[in-house]
Amino acid sequence: MLKVGDIVVRRSYGGDLYFRITEVTPYGIVKLSGLNYRILADAPWQDLQKVYYSNPLDDITLIKAEKTMRGILKKRLSEENQRRASGESILKRPGKVLHVDGDPSYLKVCLKFYEGLGIDVVGKDIEEKDHPLEISSMLREYRPDILVITGHDSIVKGTSDYKNINNYRNSKHFVETVKRAREYEPNMDELVVFAGACQSNYEALIEAGANFASSPERVMIHALDPVFICEKIAYASMAKILAIEEIIENTITGLKGIGGFQTRGKYREGAPSIL
Repeated sequence: MLKVGDIVVRRSYGGDLYFRITEVTPYGIVKLSGLNYRILADAPWQDLQKVYYSNPLDDITLIKAEKTMRGILKKRLSEENQRRASGESILKRPGKVLHVDGDPSYLKVCLKFYEGLGIDVVGKDIEEKDHPLEISSMLREYRPDILVITGHDSIVKGTSDYKNINNYRNSKHFVETVKRAREYEPNMDELVVFAGACQSNYEALIEAGANFASSPERVMIHALDPVFICEKIAYASMAKILAIEEIIENTITGLKGIGGFQTRGKYREGAPSIL
């Protein structure tokens, strides 16, 4: 018997992805959310095979993400040591992140990486349909430099019209949230916005006002992709404008999954440092 919370793979797809069961309907259809990728799916219970996968951090892409994090920290430490050796006294303030996520398990993993990367973050676990209702009050309360709007998404099975926002499970909620965020702060350099999840309607999110969005080629994005984008912006000097290729270089998905605009960094320096 399959039950909510079980980890499964789909036989018809060759067991390509791990999913967590979120609902078993009376009609034999099982609703699924990706374990490492921000995608929603459903399948008949006969197509599903239960697997034992208790530690998502064993996933090869998460191992790669941890390696990337160590490389970022090593580079940052080397630059700081060089400044200390030259006698510089620097006051530092990286950008602040508000991360709104429709999946509490993904949010937990993301917060671990934000903390490891030294990023000031507020994480909120809110269902995608409620993002537009909550975003304005959260922006006023937390006043972030960078906003992440994410969770789960996917294209409705069998559709060929990728422009129709109604053919996506959650893109319309993400789009409305971006619009409300832009009512709060229209300037794309003042409030940097990442929006979307797996297979999201990239064009609609960009038109709504996101700096970065998924998914240009309607591919899956990894749960940690928004974190590495935030790191780039949070620790890039406010005097620097980053190209999109530089912004996404540490992501797992790359340009097929995430696109957007060149954007100014959020890192400020001053002097003297605080003892």
